[in-house]
Amino acid sequence: MHVFPPGVIDRDGLHRSKPARVRAALWACQPADISLVDGFKLGPTAPPHRAIVDGDTKSAAIAAASIVAKVTRDRYMRAADALYPGYASRRTSATSRPRHTRIVRKRGPCEIHRRSWRARAYLPLEEPVVAT
Repeated sequence: MHVFPPGVIDRDGLHRSKPARVRAALWACQPADISLVDGFKLGPTAPPHRAIVDGDTKSAAIAAASIVAKVTRDRYMRAADALYPGYASRRTSATSRPRHTRIVRKRGPCEIHRRSWRARAYLPLEEPVVAT
């Protein structure tokens, strides 16, 4: 399992961090003749791979990997809930859920939240604009 801490994503950006995570996972699986990747090519520093757009709908192997990733994420969120209780991480594995949003607005982000992500959950509630 390759999990990048929030600080790495804040530093490098989500769009650069994601391919780096996939490359690291593929290198950990070597030697392989070729690896299937959902959606995008990883460039020349990656091991041999084949990018398949919408791969989880076209490849049983990619679909299975997607399920493993989701189960891993759910387990991580349960562990995070034990370390940082009160954020409803156990029940809301997606950070954009309304309950999680309300909690983060009230309590502020904790150590596992990215700081560079400008989600509404991290911003104070906006006051309605009153015309004068």
